[in-house]
Amino acid sequence: MAVASRFMCTTLTHHGFSSTTHRTHLGHAQLTLSSRKNQNFHCSVSASDATKTSSVKETIIPWGCDIDSVENASALQKWLSDSGLPAQKMGIERVDVGERGLVALKNIRKGEKLLFVPPSLVITADSEWSSPEAGEVLKRNSVPDWPLIATYLISEASRMKSSRWSNYISALPRQPYSLLYWSQAELDRYLEASQIRERAIERINNVVGTYNDLRLRIFSKYPDLFPEEVFNIDSFIWSFGILFSRLVRLPSMDGKVALVPWADMLNHSCDVGTYLDYDKSSKGIVFTTDRVYQPGEQVFISYGKKSNGELLLSYGFVPREGANPSDSVELALSLEKSDESYEQKSELLKKYGLSESQCFPIQITGWPLELMAYAYLAVSPSSLSGKFEEMAAAASNKITNKKDIRYPEIEEQALQFILDSCESSISKYNKFLQVSGSLDLDVTSPKQLNRRLFLKQLAVDLCNSERRILFRAQYILRRRVRDMRSGELRALKIFDGFRNLFQ
Repeated sequence: MAVASRFMCTTLTHHGFSSTTHRTHLGHAQLTLSSRKNQNFHCSVSASDATKTSSVKETIIPWGCDIDSVENASALQKWLSDSGLPAQKMGIERVDVGERGLVALKNIRKGEKLLFVPPSLVITADSEWSSPEAGEVLKRNSVPDWPLIATYLISEASRMKSSRWSNYISALPRQPYSLLYWSQAELDRYLEASQIRERAIERINNVVGTYNDLRLRIFSKYPDLFPEEVFNIDSFIWSFGILFSRLVRLPSMDGKVALVPWADMLNHSCDVGTYLDYDKSSKGIVFTTDRVYQPGEQVFISYGKKSNGELLLSYGFVPREGANPSDSVELALSLEKSDESYEQKSELLKKYGLSESQCFPIQITGWPLELMAYAYLAVSPSSLSGKFEEMAAAASNKITNKKDIRYPEIEEQALQFILDSCESSISKYNKFLQVSGSLDLDVTSPKQLNRRLFLKQLAVDLCNSERRILFRAQYILRRRVRDMRSGELRALKIFDGFRNLFQ
């Protein structure tokens, strides 16, 4: 049972919800989202612009509630029940894992379906706007589902009690805790050793870029419908924080993305594998339990097979070390610019959507074939140039017919190349963990100290879990390289023995 870091802060902890089929892919400093009319929606912004534009950490959003507010969630349950939600076997309570969550009120059997939230109580891109004109403008401009729902959420939130969704919005956290709320300085300070830092910067850039694009293309042209005091960067970081932590994709509703009130009060456990989906027979959004729950036990769901870094990125927590079977760490590999075949290798990598510096996921159980293929390419001499394209293609995840390519003549060099990269990464984690105890000595404000201690503990937990995986990879690589070298040495001794016989 794991969801949060072992160090908790009542004002900054989080819970959220996501489906296993929901994946967010944010590219290098650019967000490209499929629009409702199959066009493309592009935006980009620099990291410095992102941190200059957003002052959300100092801003109090005028809607939502404290993360542990059971009263607001209870009001939500009453509204949902009055609006057609069937009687529930779960109730909202303060819990040890996640601040607040859904707890069993009765015995719950394994394989039992729970929730049954009707589609009429779910927010999607097709939901009816309190301001129909605003919704029509966005749809006329082919705004994709994600920014459309984000804008819808802000529009409805700004209407307070006059919005149909006021009870839901008042139960949402005023500050959803994700890496969107970390400043550039905090990312640099606490996540310098982890590749998740780059992912966080990209996400912040993309959210700010999405807002800037909407502001330039739409909001500035319709100020009466989208006043800046409501539709600003602070409210957009809030709404995207809600979407990243709570939006789900429902396979049985043609993959529609949705916010599902009440269901998003469920916390995550690495030990369960059950997800939300639409049930056609009951005409409600449900999940099927994969274990028994006794009255008083918190009921969990899975947010998907995500690494600890991904869970921190969207949800603001890190499971305890070793508790997440889906945990992984990104290992960065790079071509050597001094390589006489650098240009040829670089062009082939670009051909297959890769770069001269590429990250690959490593799990405690091993690493993907693509990583080994990239390593082969990186260490290949020019005499193997005829194989370069085969290696680059195998390193790409864009081809479907994978095969485990092997080049025995350079396998030891490839393994040593990965080992060197692994040990370089481990040294960065070691350095951070060694100095982490003194990172907050310059803080004098108790409030800021509380926040920084919490962020630092999240970073320490993440670094420990990622370093653990690298240690395992280092052990395996060292053994394989050692075995190969000892095998070569034995073969050489046998060869010398035979040669001596004939002298």
